[in-house]
Amino acid sequence: MDEEYDAIVLGTGLKECILSGMLSVSGKKVLHVDRNKYYGGESASICPLEELFTKFGAPAPDESYGRGRDWNVDLIPKFLMANGQLVKLLIHTGVTRYLEFKSVEGSYVYKGGKISKVPVDQKEALASDLMGMFEKRRFRNFLVYVQDFQQDDPKTWKDFDPNTSDMQALYDKYGLDKNTQDFTGHALALFRDDEYLKRPALDTIKRIKLYSDSLARYGKSPYLYPMYGLGELPQGK
Repeated sequence: MDEEYDAIVLGTGLKECILSGMLSVSGKKVLHVDRNKYYGGESASICPLEELFTKFGAPAPDESYGRGRDWNVDLIPKFLMANGQLVKLLIHTGVTRYLEFKSVEGSYVYKGGKISKVPVDQKEALASDLMGMFEKRRFRNFLVYVQDFQQDDPKTWKDFDPNTSDMQALYDKYGLDKNTQDFTGHALALFRDDEYLKRPALDTIKRIKLYSDSLARYGKSPYLYPMYGLGELPQGK
């Protein structure tokens, strides 16, 4: 092992692996180390299961869990948007040649004590019980507006300034009821609370467009997931 390096990178999280790779490509001598037995840092996929239990100081799993090697548990479960920046980066850097991804089959919401599938096409939308027929028409008009929206073309804003007007005002403009607002903000834009309603609408519009563009990319779902967990991403780098 060499005694001198241009850079020492601690940890094998995704950011650290990207940094290490960029330094190496630029001709730098890099020492890349990790105190853990696994790749991925805080976003690792832990296998076998016994290692996960040890990490959290829990007793060893009993036989009801089956073989430990059959488990691959993400410390931070996270789906990838099919048209998101991370997927574009992975494609650009060629990492997708070494990793296998799977499209998530469906997305569901819990409402009124019932689990409902998020519709992905017009047929499913018409059959969905998430909103009434007239509300579906209003929601469709809203989605057409979002899909046609271009940040650098004010003509597509339709007399609504997304930089100064909040998201609640945009919902009101299209007459969307509270249930549809909740569905849009949490199932499509993926906000965890309602604070986004008070903020400029631009960010929410971008999020919904990303969902729509990701859905159009592979068909039945906007989400992708590495076959063997997110811990595969740093190893692919």
